[in-house]
Amino acid sequence: MNGAHAVARTLLDSGVEVCFANPGTSELHFVAALDDEPALRAVPCLFEGVATGAADGYGRMTGLPAATLLHLGPGLGNGLANLHNARRAGTPVVNLVGDHATFHKKYDAPLESDVEALARTVSGWVRRCVDPATVGADVAEAVAAATGAPGRVATVLLPADVSWSDGARPAPPVPARPSAALSAKPVATVAAILRTGDPTALLLGGTATREPALSAAGRIAAATGARLLCETFPARLERGAGLPAVERLGYLTEGAMAQLDGVRHLVLVGARVPVSFFGHPTLPSELSPEGCRVHTLATTANDIAAALDEVANTLAVDTPAVLQAAARPPLPTGELTAETAAAVIGVLLPEEAIVVDEANTSGLWLPGATAGAPRHDWLTLTGGAIGQGLPLAAGAALACPDRPVLCLEADGSAMYTVSALWTHAREGFDITTVIFANGSYSILDMESHRLGVPADGSAHRDLLNLTRPGLDFVAIARGMGVPASRVTTAEDFTDRLRRSFAEPGPHLVEAVVPALF
Repeated sequence: MNGAHAVARTLLDSGVEVCFANPGTSELHFVAALDDEPALRAVPCLFEGVATGAADGYGRMTGLPAATLLHLGPGLGNGLANLHNARRAGTPVVNLVGDHATFHKKYDAPLESDVEALARTVSGWVRRCVDPATVGADVAEAVAAATGAPGRVATVLLPADVSWSDGARPAPPVPARPSAALSAKPVATVAAILRTGDPTALLLGGTATREPALSAAGRIAAATGARLLCETFPARLERGAGLPAVERLGYLTEGAMAQLDGVRHLVLVGARVPVSFFGHPTLPSELSPEGCRVHTLATTANDIAAALDEVANTLAVDTPAVLQAAARPPLPTGELTAETAAAVIGVLLPEEAIVVDEANTSGLWLPGATAGAPRHDWLTLTGGAIGQGLPLAAGAALACPDRPVLCLEADGSAMYTVSALWTHAREGFDITTVIFANGSYSILDMESHRLGVPADGSAHRDLLNLTRPGLDFVAIARGMGVPASRVTTAEDFTDRLRRSFAEPGPHLVEAVVPALF
C-alpha cells in the first residue's frame, strides 16, 4: 500500500467522509486512491477558497471534519481566508496539502514556498509527513486534533513521494481530546452574581447558541432577569419559533455599546470578551461599559451545555425558558429594498432551513423579520473574511441534504468565490442563493462616513462601487449551470423565492436593491 491509499483509508476509519478538493500534480496519487475508497466522497471545487469554505459549512452543521485537498503553498494560500473563518468558528477541518517530493524541495522549483508557515496562520495543529510508514498515524492524529474540544483546523503536509511510495498502512482512529473539566467555582460564582439581581447579561458563543445549551440559558434568563446576548457573528445560531430568543451583539461599536450600557456583570459562556471590529479614533476598542465586571462561566474547551445546566438547576429548577412566539411579517409590495426583501424572506422561510448570511449591509432587517419564523439555523461570517457565503452553503447542503439552504449574499462578497455556484450545480445541492445587488461595497461607504473619510473623490467612487461594467449575476449563474432570475419588486421576489423553495436543486435570485449609503 502506498502513502496515498493509507491516508484515504485512515480518513475513512477516523470518520471523515467528505473531501472538498482542488488538486494539482502533487496530489494525483491521492486522487487515484479515492477511486478505491468510494465511501470518501470527493467534491470538486474550482477555487481553493471554495473547498475550505465548504469544509467549514460541513463541519458547522455536523460537528465532524471534512477534508480539503489543496495544491502546495499557493493552493493553501488561496484557501486561507475561509480557513480563517473556520478557525474563528471553531470548526473541525482537516487540510491535506500536497507538497513537492522531499528530494525535490532543494531545487526551489516555481511552486516552492514555506507552506508550513502559511499553514500555521490558520491551523491549531500542523504536521509534515516524512515517511510512508507513519503517514497513516499522522492523519489519524490530525483528525483527533481537529475534532477535540474546541474544534480546530488541522493541516497535514503531504510530500508527493510520501504519497507514491509503498510501505504504508492505515492507522486506527485516535481518541479526540475531551472537553476540559469544569470546576465548581465558576458555576458558584455566576450563580451568586445572578442572585444579586444586579443588571447581568450572558454573552453566548460556541455551542452555547445551540440546543441543549440554549434552553438552559433561557431558563436562567427567565428565572433571574439576565439578558441573553450572543457574539456578533456566531458560528451557528439556532433560532426561531419555539426557542429562546437571543439578541446578537451589534457590529457597529456604537450599537454594541448601547446594548451593553448599564450591564454590571457580563458572563462569558463560550464567548470572547467583546471588542470592536476595528480601531476608531474616538471610540473604545473594549465594549464592556465602565464599571462592568466580566466573568467566565465556560470557554469553548469546556462542556458548555453542562455548565449552563448546572447554573440552571441551581437557580431555575421549576422555571421554563421564555420561547419565541411564532410570527411572520406582513407580505410587502412595491419597491424591492433590503427591508422589503427581509420581510419576504421572513414570510417564506421554510421550517428547518439553514440560512447562510453574508448579506452585510443588506441584511440589517433580517434578524427582526425572521425572529418568529419556523425553527432554523443561522450561519454567519465568524472571522469577517468575505467570500464565505457561497462555499459555506455548499458544505451545509452536503451535510444536511434533507434541509433547504438559503444563502443570502452581498454582490461584492459573492465575486470572491462565485465559482462555488458551479459546485452547487455539479452536486445538485438544494441551495437558493439570493444576491443583494446594490452595485457597491456599501459597508465601506458606511465606514467612511463613520471615520469622517472624504467620500466624494474619484478614487473613492472607483474603488468602492461595482459599476463600469455592472455585474450580471443571472448570466454568471446560468453560465455555471444554476437557474437564475433578476427581480426589482417585492412581488417578483416573492414569486421567485417561493418557486425556488418549491423546486429541488440550486437556484439564484438576483435581488436589485438600493445601497444604504
